Amino acid sequence: MKDAFGTPQSLLILGGTSEIGLATARRLIARGARTVWLAGRPSAALDTAAGRLRTLGADVRTVAFDALDPGSHGEVLGKVFAEGAIDLVLLAFGIPGDQARDEAEPLAAVRVAQTNYTGAVSAGLVCAGALQTQRHGSLVVLSSVAGERARRVDFIYGSSKAGLDAFAQGLGDAMYGTGVQIMIVRPGPVRPRTAAGRPDTPLATTPEAVATAIELGLRRRSETVWVPGALRVVMAAVRHLPRPLFRRLPV
Repeated sequence: MKDAFGTPQSLLILGGTSEIGLATARRLIARGARTVWLAGRPSAALDTAAGRLRTLGADVRTVAFDALDPGSHGEVLGKVFAEGAIDLVLLAFGIPGDQARDEAEPLAAVRVAQTNYTGAVSAGLVCAGALQTQRHGSLVVLSSVAGERARRVDFIYGSSKAGLDAFAQGLGDAMYGTGVQIMIVRPGPVRPRTAAGRPDTPLATTPEAVATAIELGLRRRSETVWVPGALRVVMAAVRHLPRPLFRRLPV
């Protein structure tokens, strides 16, 4: 259960090597979270991530999870919830794809869609159902500003995030009044640690900034969180631009 200040004591990160997921875990461990599940494909990176979180004082466990195998989601995630209540599920997996390659190779585009949308729908429904059974908990869904309006440069990725975002909105309505919070997070371009020193993209953010926004959103019981917050206003304008004008924007 959450502590007196509303901080989750146990969390499940779907996408256990996600920089945003791990930044969120570090922040919540510093606030008192004690149990962390990292769900992802078995790898040295997953083991390393778990080891680093353990040094912060948390009980960290890993579980083999594959977004592209929805038939296994019920069993795999069911075993996690069977070990004890989960206060927070962070749906953080996804792949950006390669727009040029994906346009030329439809099966590659399908993989982006299946990972970012189909896999997320499956895992999201399984986790929402488990949270509803325990009658408390939050499901945080990492969407993207790219899903707000498809751009020529990444419309395959953007369309998958648009679908995920719409799904999460509907799931939030379905969970309303059940004790389960669904929160959608829409970050701008996320600058990874490896990009330190490179020129910033306008309205770019960092994993740490997204983690901070997630914690604040959970405390406020927010339904939607933009990172940075200015994106809410910017995208309200971009969303309504006539298509001929939108096509000319340097984005």
